[in-house]
Amino acid sequence: MTTQDPAPSPAVLAEACHTAGIDPTGAEPIRIAENETWRLPTGVIARIARPGQLDAATRELRVARWLLDHNIPTVRPLCLPQPAQAAGRPVTFWEELPPHEHGSTTEVARTLKALHALPLPAFDVGRLDPFVRIPQRLAAATTLDERDRHWLLALQADLSQRWTRGLPAGLPPAVVHGDAWPGNIVRTAQGTVLMDLERCAVGPREWDLTSTAVRARTTGAVSPADYEQFCEAYGHDVTQWDGYEVLAGARELRMVTYAAQHAATHPAWQQQAQYRVDCLRGRHGPRPWQWRGIM
Repeated sequence: MTTQDPAPSPAVLAEACHTAGIDPTGAEPIRIAENETWRLPTGVIARIARPGQLDAATRELRVARWLLDHNIPTVRPLCLPQPAQAAGRPVTFWEELPPHEHGSTTEVARTLKALHALPLPAFDVGRLDPFVRIPQRLAAATTLDERDRHWLLALQADLSQRWTRGLPAGLPPAVVHGDAWPGNIVRTAQGTVLMDLERCAVGPREWDLTSTAVRARTTGAVSPADYEQFCEAYGHDVTQWDGYEVLAGARELRMVTYAAQHAATHPAWQQQAQYRVDCLRGRHGPRPWQWRGIM
């Protein structure tokens, strides 16, 4: 099965809302991608996951409740039996956040430091897989040249082998967010809030820190001064660790394959997706490459 951008699924939403006892009238799509996010007029956010993701959706709910129990501000699941299921897709319901904006790099660092300091939960939160869904994304990336696709698959194989063999000693493992960028650690009037918990897992803390390091070293989205403040706020510079190259390579590969997947159905993003591939293949000089966001 390949990963294509789904069309909005109002029928799935309506069925799940009926099961949960929620009125879907007036629902508006916020984001339609691998998962769907809908806003209901009642101040509820509904997230429709991919088929076969019931366990992941259930774990995401448990992680949210666990974080709230440990005073880590995060999105709040509604107090009702969930996830619901409709057409084989799990649907979860959350309280809508008040007005918010991306957090600063310093706020990201402080939030991650608090998250990583938590004791491991009593339930199975799963183990980090930096390469999850990359083959599916490449299969869906129909605008890629076959030579580029094979090169990216070979890169994944090399990085996966190095990951499996084991990384150099580093920080103690912890529950990591898994996709720790300012769009998922947002600022409200009451403070920062963690969002998008589906990639939370036990793994090296460095994986969360690598997200900001890559935005500084690879994409150019974070200035050197802001990155220095990030390191000061967290108390660690992941780029000085011998395992950074592997995790940075995995993060870059995720960013490239995400863009390539969605370029197949969004022609306006094809140029950026190809540019990212070309950067990895050495066609545009050294980092940082000034990658642009596509969504």
